[in-house]
Amino acid sequence: MIAVLKRGVTPEQIRQLVDWLKSMALDVHVSEGRDLTVLGLIGDTSRIDKELLESMEIVGSVKRVSDPIRQANRKEPATNSIIEIGNIRLGGGYFALIAGPCSVESEDQIIEVARAVQKSGAEILRGGAFKPRTSPYAFQGLGAEGIRLLLKAKEATGMPIITELMNIKDLPLFEEIDVIQIGARNMQNFDLLKEVGRLRKPILLKRGLASTLQELLMSAEYIMSEGNEQVILCERGIRTYEPYTRNTLDLSAVPALHELSHLPVVVDPSHATGKISLIPSMAVAATAAGADGVMVEVHNDPAHALCDGAQSLTPAQFDELSRKIFRIREAIQ
Repeated sequence: MIAVLKRGVTPEQIRQLVDWLKSMALDVHVSEGRDLTVLGLIGDTSRIDKELLESMEIVGSVKRVSDPIRQANRKEPATNSIIEIGNIRLGGGYFALIAGPCSVESEDQIIEVARAVQKSGAEILRGGAFKPRTSPYAFQGLGAEGIRLLLKAKEATGMPIITELMNIKDLPLFEEIDVIQIGARNMQNFDLLKEVGRLRKPILLKRGLASTLQELLMSAEYIMSEGNEQVILCERGIRTYEPYTRNTLDLSAVPALHELSHLPVVVDPSHATGKISLIPSMAVAATAAGADGVMVEVHNDPAHALCDGAQSLTPAQFDELSRKIFRIREAIQ
């Protein structure tokens, strides 16, 4: 980090600032020119509040030289992380299709959907047991019972499962879950991120409703800084001024994240668009854009779904979509 001081600072002011910086275990190199004094800060500058330093009366500007994203950033152009989920690989050229209902509703429902999407080429089963809803009166999921039913579906099909964790206190219920999803609303729940960072299982991290790519990667950094390098990034649309779709799917995030990071990138067109009619096109486009996986909501009876039926494909619609996705994969390879 470099701090450029304003003209006219006194030696005593410089000494006080240097002493303060050194108190944070930093080495400070002072370079005095004819008009300006520049401080070079060496060490763990992540503990420095850049805005606080800039607000000081004698400081003109502050610039970070090192990248605050240390583990999630792309260091080697040709190196991509490959996440292993059971016998399935994701990232680094490996692609996975993830499908299942927004919410687990019953044993018959989840097993029927699991068998249908598996037959159509899905390799990972998604399903919500704990559901974050805008309204407190909406269906919140079956909770622990939903986890039990997901494990029954895994037993019946052999498919690894992914489901969302909302609260640290529920973590013991996720011991047999293959991939833990951190939803958009919890992308910056740093205590939760640090907790799953202490696990040794894949984490799918969804982009926040109005978060930048930098903020998404910093959230991934929270997980990885605790020792868990098995992070999958998920673009699920961001909130804009356009009301026609549920969110605005930022497909440019796929190649952009691949430029910035070595982590796999999955796209969720169901939550991004909120419309059955738009999901297939966006899923195909995400595949063509180089996504490492696509996650789609599928329900055996969308009209009577307890959650997000308007953005859930039928098994027949999913089967048609999966055929298109695999043709696109063949074409771009």
